[in-house]
Amino acid sequence: MTIFIILFLIICPVMGYLFYKILRQNVKPVIVIWEFSFISVFILSALLFCLVWLFNGDDYYTAIDIVDGGYTPFSSKHLPTLIVFLGLSVFGLIKLWYKGSALPPLLFSLFVVFVIIGIPISVAVIMQTSSNTEQSGETFLFAILPIAYIVTSITVLTKVITTEAVVANTKTYRNKYLNLLNQKLANTKQQPLFIVLMLFPIFAIVVVILMLFGQDVNSITKVFTETTTWTFSQKTHPPFLGHEGHYLCTVAVCGTPEIVKPLRLGKRHGHEIIVNRQLLIANAFEELIQENAPQLHKVIRHFYDKYGYPLSRKITTAKASNAVYILMKPLEYFFLIVLYLFSINPEEKINRQYAI
Repeated sequence: MTIFIILFLIICPVMGYLFYKILRQNVKPVIVIWEFSFISVFILSALLFCLVWLFNGDDYYTAIDIVDGGYTPFSSKHLPTLIVFLGLSVFGLIKLWYKGSALPPLLFSLFVVFVIIGIPISVAVIMQTSSNTEQSGETFLFAILPIAYIVTSITVLTKVITTEAVVANTKTYRNKYLNLLNQKLANTKQQPLFIVLMLFPIFAIVVVILMLFGQDVNSITKVFTETTTWTFSQKTHPPFLGHEGHYLCTVAVCGTPEIVKPLRLGKRHGHEIIVNRQLLIANAFEELIQENAPQLHKVIRHFYDKYGYPLSRKITTAKASNAVYILMKPLEYFFLIVLYLFSINPEEKINRQYAI
């Protein structure tokens, strides 16, 4: 509810200004309502897109707690390419909607190309965010913006190209070559061919400019593929951090391998994690207490859940993980002694913890 209140407070002033601009054009009320509705949906969808993306902002190589959000559907390294192309597309859409045939011919054609480039990119965004192997629910909000863009761009393109074709038929130039070119462009049957011919060089020019700023030549595809858990993802992520009080899960993942000595992968709450012997011994000790003293286990579990999870949130570096591992060593030896005193097969109990 808070999110929608914030969105409402942001949108109202913007909508008021745009509504005022439309009214000043002295157009019919029906057209005002129609265009105002389109703008409202578009801006709302853009804000929702940004908010959902903020809560899914970790790259594939980062170890995260799944309850804190998820992995981003767009690679941070290649995100500038996606932002530039979408920005140019939206800018072209706004200029065509606001100016239309009043634009100079070259700018008109350029903006049309920008808008068309945005359509397949929007389709790719919809497909990328349509499925996620680890999340469900609000991820469908990603699709609202590209769907709104596609519908709006098709509507605006249909309107302005038809209008431009009618205007072009009335224009004549003294230069016979310009006049011939104008007649060709005015032919609606040939317009798609000219637009397609312009797409590739303009797309290539934008890519070259982005390369000068550190982007790859294929960043527009890598922005989708160098991710994890989404439709086009080709990367794997580290095991999820434990999120129910087990700070030793965090230690095993984040610590220096030479110190915390990770052993293998395990499975906890349906997710793969990295385990070391200290974690296995601690969990085996908890299992032993649960089997023989369930009331005592409830007390220990309550204490562990209350203080273990907040502690794990503070373990964010390798040095902190190493320190916790070393401080836990005396307890680890105590747990091991208890296991060897009261368990018939202590090593078997230890080894079966978090078994896949």
